[in-house]
Amino acid sequence: MRALIYDRTCVHDRGRLSPIWAMGARLYQRLGRIDQARGVASWREAIEWLVDLPEPITEIQYWGHGKWGCALIDREELGLSSLERLAPLRTRLAPDALVWFRTCETFGTRRGIELAERLADYLGARVAGHTFVIGFHQSGLHGLRPGGRADWPADEGLAAGTIDAPERAKSSRPWAPRTITCLTGEVPAAWFATP
Repeated sequence: MRALIYDRTCVHDRGRLSPIWAMGARLYQRLGRIDQARGVASWREAIEWLVDLPEPITEIQYWGHGKWGCALIDREELGLSSLERLAPLRTRLAPDALVWFRTCETFGTRRGIELAERLADYLGARVAGHTFVIGFHQSGLHGLRPGGRADWPADEGLAAGTIDAPERAKSSRPWAPRTITCLTGEVPAAWFATP
């Protein structure tokens, strides 16, 4: 089972992206890249829906907003202090499952690296995320396997501030490191750090 969840609350502000994500989810289903998709308004709703899927989950993509070290549904954060919320998913994930945050800068700076490392270990799954602000182009895509350590620089994608006090991220560009487009359906295997 390959599942996609997206933030359905981004309708009136924050870029009004929910209709675009919904359309993209339908496209991904038609292309056979995902099996199920759902717009959600909270992390609780997302996790409950994922846990109720009928088969072991081989991939989860989340499309929404993010900041350094967290992913957001509406303004609700999923980050280092809330990983235990994902506990119900651990038994539903297939061996070598992928959890991919297609969100802005979630794996950027020191906080993002710490999230990536702890998340992979906590879930016992491969994780992937970005270090840049993403849109059509999605730069700074990195992945980790359980037990792995980040092999990307903590300042990748950082436009202003420091790795401990980030202020602004760079926008994705075709020539930026590890760039795909929103039409790319998988993380290249070589982009996963080895344990």
